[in-house]
Amino acid sequence: MKKWDIQYHNLAKSSIEKLPVKILARYYVLIDRMVEIGPNLGEPHTKVISTGLFELRIKAQEWIARVFYCTIINKEIWMLHRFIKKDQKIPLKELKIAQARLKDIKK
Repeated sequence: MKKWDIQYHNLAKSSIEKLPVKILARYYVLIDRMVEIGPNLGEPHTKVISTGLFELRIKAQEWIARVFYCTIINKEIWMLHRFIKKDQKIPLKELKIAQARLKDIKK
C-alpha cells in the first residue's frame, strides 16, 4: 500500500521549521504518523476546519501551534500555513492565509 507524501506550499516549509524546538519535534512525530496512516489522525491531533481544509494540532509544554493542510487525491498531504495559537478561536487573518494557499494548491 502506498504511503502518503508530505508536500509544502512554498511559503510554509521555512515557517514550520522556525517553530520552537519542542513543537517542531512533536510536529515531526505527527507527520510521520500521517505518512503511515493518512491525514486523519482524529482529535485531538487533527480537525476539519472547512471543506478541504484541515488543521494539525500540536501541543508542547509551553506552546500550542496549528498547521493548516489539505489533501490531494494521489495521496499527498500539503502543509499550507502555521501559526502559534494564543486564543480559543482561529484568528481570521491566519485562516485567510490558509484558504488563499489552499486555492493556490488546488489550481
